[in-house]
Amino acid sequence: MKNYTITVNGNVYDVVVEEGASTGAPVAAKAPAAPKAAPKAPAAAPKASGAAGSIKVEAGAAGKIFKVEASVGQAVKKGDAVIILEAMKMEIPVVAPEDGTVASIDVAVGDTVEAGAVLATLN
Repeated sequence: MKNYTITVNGNVYDVVVEEGASTGAPVAAKAPAAPKAAPKAPAAAPKASGAAGSIKVEAGAAGKIFKVEASVGQAVKKGDAVIILEAMKMEIPVVAPEDGTVASIDVAVGDTVEAGAVLATLN
């Protein structure tokens, strides 16, 4: 018998799995215990390097941050790559929606983001 603690959507469950005699594979799982209160995660410090701007640069697809092309304070033109996002083994440039100056970069290389997430802001 093996005991596992599993967290699903913030709910913590204690699960016991019994091994079968013939194959050694798990054959039954007991019903999960009543959900426990999930441990409170410390509030994440904002990753912004400066004051947030009014123009949002958002992810067009879910993926992983591959490269940060621009830096805070850098002037960018409409269409300039600000972030390179990797999705389905493709590198997708996330571009400035209009001319401006990078006010904040809200992600780091390796971060996983959802479609529509704010990656950076411009002024």
